[in-house]
Amino acid sequence: MSGLRGQRELREAAALEWRRQRELQRQSRIFNARQRTIGVDIDALNAQVKDRKIQEATEKARNEEFANEMKRNDKMMCLLEEQQKYNIRSMNKAISDFQKNFQKPETRREFDLSDPQALKKDIPARLSDNDPRCTVSGLQKFMGEDLNYAQRMKFQKEQFREWSLEQQRESKNALADQKFLDDLHDKNTLELDQKIMKQQRIEEESRRAVCAATKDFNRSQAAELAERKKLAKCQKMKEDMDEISSLLQGNLLSENPEQAISSFGTHRVITDRWKGMSQDQLMAIRSFQQQQVLEKLRLKEEERQRDAEWDRQSMQAARAQLLLERHQERQNRECRQALDTINAQLSQEQKSKNIYLKEEEYSNCPTSQFYAQFNTTSR
Repeated sequence: MSGLRGQRELREAAALEWRRQRELQRQSRIFNARQRTIGVDIDALNAQVKDRKIQEATEKARNEEFANEMKRNDKMMCLLEEQQKYNIRSMNKAISDFQKNFQKPETRREFDLSDPQALKKDIPARLSDNDPRCTVSGLQKFMGEDLNYAQRMKFQKEQFREWSLEQQRESKNALADQKFLDDLHDKNTLELDQKIMKQQRIEEESRRAVCAATKDFNRSQAAELAERKKLAKCQKMKEDMDEISSLLQGNLLSENPEQAISSFGTHRVITDRWKGMSQDQLMAIRSFQQQQVLEKLRLKEEERQRDAEWDRQSMQAARAQLLLERHQERQNRECRQALDTINAQLSQEQKSKNIYLKEEEYSNCPTSQFYAQFNTTSR
């Protein structure tokens, strides 16, 4: 009985401890403001996202590996299919040739069943009285008699021996045919490899020849281009010297004023040959520019006087604005003083009211034990 009571107490203690741990875990979740506001387990979600990314990366790598493996398998299957088709064609050809040469219809064992000359080769209906084909109604042979037993057994033994020898010959021929096909396949494979190697050597030689011809052609083209550039440079230098000499000896650099006179009159000039104005024209332009300078000075003096008048009026307006602002500040200061007096009176009344509430109305204040009874459980 004491053992049963001890086991029951242990179970109750374990159940109590389990409920206590669950209550502590629930309190940690509920009293955690961040987790309670969000409502999800951030660590678990991050772990799930990380596992999902790892799984996706693994699956992607595995899919790529499978795709590469499938490509390799497809290539291998194509090669194997081509090889198998070639082997089947070779085998069918060899079998057809063997049947045509060594398995003629007349050499078959069952040829007598489908021989078109069977009626011509057949024996007559009756050869003698001991003919085994005679029926019972002919009274030439009775049941129980076996007159040709010795000949029949000898014929059967001879037939069995012929069949056995024929089977042996067929087996040897089949082995020889298989060996011939294997040798033929090896020979064809070797010939195919030699042809491929020969083709590769021919392609390599042709590629080398093309590269050499290309290099020679490029070399000749480069030499021809250099020669053309040299000739073009010499021609350009000659043309430049001719142009310089023509310019030095022409009217453009000599600045002949007569070349600018137009054929329509002396008052008109040719613009692309005109070399400048005369001294009279220059003096007239300079006098007109001097008049423009004096006019500009007069306009500047008028503008200066106008700006001075604007500055004087601005100073008067600023002085009037300053006096107005000072008057406004005095009024604001008087208003603040009156407001401070009113606020001081209200503050004194509020303090008196708070003292009354604290000492008279709210004298029974709750202690810390009153607040400690809240948030002690998650239920």
